[in-house]
Amino acid sequence: MGRYTLMRLGIFAGCLVVVWGLVYSGIAPRGLGDSNYMWVVLLSLVISAPISFVVLRKERDRASAQVVARVDRIKANLEGNRSQEDIADDTTRGAQGQTS
Repeated sequence: MGRYTLMRLGIFAGCLVVVWGLVYSGIAPRGLGDSNYMWVVLLSLVISAPISFVVLRKERDRASAQVVARVDRIKANLEGNRSQEDIADDTTRGAQGQTS
């Protein structure tokens, strides 16, 4: 998941540099007043999102598979703990019933 995040940040940083260059060279329009920096960042986000969606598809699927495997392992551990608690509870209740 960390690798996917770093790759996505890299794509955003590349888009930020390109958009900044286009705005300051006059090819892309400037923002109004002091909003130019916000304009550059927002335009970079809008451009980098679809690029990341297409380019990082395989990496996103790989990260998703890792997350699903981790969640399944945690669920299995929780179910194992529940069954151990049930067995311990049944054993305790059985022992108490025999002594009464």
